[in-house]
Amino acid sequence: MRDYLEFKKFATPIVIEFLFWLGVGFCVVSGISMIIFSAGRFANGYGIVSGILTLLVGPIVVRVVCEVIMAIFGIHEELKNKRP
Repeated sequence: MRDYLEFKKFATPIVIEFLFWLGVGFCVVSGISMIIFSAGRFANGYGIVSGILTLLVGPIVVRVVCEVIMAIFGIHEELKNKRP
């Protein structure tokens, strides 16, 4: 706990992991709702295709964004440790 209070250790990785799971949950819920609500009588197939793409590609995009943010913090920490 002292490392967090003295800013020697970041709390951001925990927050980013939470945001990752929140983003994955949002992608799953929105993808399923797109599939369900576009399956109506007069609906075309675009909603189903976009729902499936959201289910498959959405979590990958969220993961890549979170990894880029983590890489930026990792680079910062490495540069901070290299200072004389």
